[in-house]
This record gives sequence, C-alpha cells and structure tokens, in this order.
Amino acid sequence: MKEVQFQTLWHKYLDENPPGYPEVYELKICKTNRFPFATVKEHQIDGLIQAEKGLFHKISDSPIFAGMKTRFTAKKPFDCLWIKADAYVCILFYIPRQPKIVAKIPIHEFTGLVYGSDRKSATLDEIISYCGKEVRIDLNAK
Repeated sequence: MKEVQFQTLWHKYLDENPPGYPEVYELKICKTNRFPFATVKEHQIDGLIQAEKGLFHKISDSPIFAGMKTRFTAKKPFDCLWIKADAYVCILFYIPRQPKIVAKIPIHEFTGLVYGSDRKSATLDEIISYCGKEVRIDLNAK
C-alpha cells in the first residue's frame, strides 16, 4: 500500500463520515508494529499547528509533474485558501489482508506523545493508551 492509496481510502471514509467542522490531516502509513515519530517532519507538525490557529495557503500553479514540457497545469478549484481547522496526524497501521486501522491523533496529543516522552516510536495500542479509544478508526467497518 502507498500513501496515494491511503488518500483514496481516507477520501472515501470522509465522504461516508463527513466531519462536523473543518479538519486538516497529515497521512502516514506504518507497515510495521511501531510507528517512528520521525516520519512526521517538523514542517508538517508546524503546518498542522498553524492550521489550528489559522493558515493561508496558495495552491501551486505548477504542472502536474515536475519537468513536464506541457504548459498546461492540473485544474484547481481556486487559487488560495485561509482555513482554521482541527488538525490531525492520521496513521494507517497497514498489514496486508488485515483490517485497515487508522489512528487519528489530534496534533496537540501527537506533539505531547512525541516531545513529552523519551520514545522514538509507538504502537497502535500505545497511541490508544495515551490518546484514548476515540483515535481508533476501522476503515473496513460499515
């Protein structure tokens, strides 16, 4: 599984379970039992924190792929946005042919988990123990 496949699954999940308020996400995949915190880069954490305060973002005018010789770009819905939203790190704990479980961690709890301990990684159970059961989402549940 790749992140683009996770994005598709997450999009489908959100279509079926739309949030009541604006939310922003950093999506990650963990293919082992432990999620290394270093996978979420500092600029991504900063962006999620900024989104909770209010964030302006310009959508790039660049072509679909770097190095394309065409002058056309992907159609975009608008030029820029300002958003104030709840922010989450969403980690898909992926094991082939097993239920797809996502830990949807509020950014303030994620930073507490990362910076508030000596740990460099965590299991799904450790994340749930720290954050609470509400962070666990089964993408296969109907």
